[in-house]
Amino acid sequence: MKRVRGLAGFGALLLLVFVCVGAQTQESQPIEEPVDAQPAPVTQASDSIVSAASNGPRAGGEPGQSIFDKDFGDAVYTIWNATLFTAGDTEIKLNQIIIALLVAILGLWLAKLLTGIFSARLVRVSKVSETVAYTIGKIFYYAAVAIVLLIAMQVAGIPTTVFTVLGGALAIGVGFGAQNLFNNLISGIIILTEKPIRRKDIVVIDDMEGQVAEIGNRRTRIRTSEGIDVLVPNSKFLENNVINWTLFDARVRGHVDIGVAYGSPVKQVRDLLCEAATSHDRVDKTPPPVVLFNAFGDNTLNFTVYFWCEVTRPLDRRQIESDLRFKIDELFHEHKITIAFPQRDVHLDTLKPLEVRVVKSGDNAPTGEMK
Repeated sequence: MKRVRGLAGFGALLLLVFVCVGAQTQESQPIEEPVDAQPAPVTQASDSIVSAASNGPRAGGEPGQSIFDKDFGDAVYTIWNATLFTAGDTEIKLNQIIIALLVAILGLWLAKLLTGIFSARLVRVSKVSETVAYTIGKIFYYAAVAIVLLIAMQVAGIPTTVFTVLGGALAIGVGFGAQNLFNNLISGIIILTEKPIRRKDIVVIDDMEGQVAEIGNRRTRIRTSEGIDVLVPNSKFLENNVINWTLFDARVRGHVDIGVAYGSPVKQVRDLLCEAATSHDRVDKTPPPVVLFNAFGDNTLNFTVYFWCEVTRPLDRRQIESDLRFKIDELFHEHKITIAFPQRDVHLDTLKPLEVRVVKSGDNAPTGEMK
């Protein structure tokens, strides 16, 4: 596909060259040569051939008409050199606009292609991280776009003073209609330079957790653990509180809460929790897992085991916590330790014992007595 686009771009450029050459040929005036009083026989023969070719019969059998209709060529030439508008003392013609568009399209395509090649070679040759290469590639692309637009204007002969004519209207439009656009553009540049977030960082914004997949011109694409791509405006990352789990490194701390029944051996519970955490191959051994006896709850003795691990995806930490819960349940079952659940005891305090009567099914019990 890239080769096809490249051939189309170069074909458009060649077509542009041919059109420009044809236009310049039309503009050139014929050079008048002196006519001899008595032309040589060779000259008379050649004139006869040209006259015969130009006055010969056409395909339709109409004699005396040229093979190429000059009226059509004059119309194309007039349209090609038509003046669209005037900027100061400079006339802007249709051919200038077409040339500028062709040069801009081809230049932007080449800028995108060269940026991708440059970023890929930067990672392979310089051994820099993908995040740094991506940032450098984006800056290189923005600079290339600006250069291409300036070159397109110069090639087309469009003066930069055109912008002074439209400056007032553009300033009003930008002031009222493009505030959010420029806010997000500037925020994107700040994000790429200061790097509060980077590609492949795991972030939480607006109660949404995901991995940064792309930092664009106006928005950032975040991919959640459910495989959903969410587009977030760049300004949100600078105006709101953002949790970045992997800003400086990929190590994060996880925890698992557990409650055991009253009467359980608390020291054995602590040892089993440490054993479950240290047995997992993705839990860091330094620093080691820590078990805290948090509180005497209403129905349980509350413990929490803390551990450190490295994550590369949003689901990694929760996956490790799930594995630890499976292991803790297995160890507690082997050592007869009960994982408590909510329960309530009801005590009836009366001045005399409750009178209880057992009656047959279907009989009516007296008022105040229990069945």
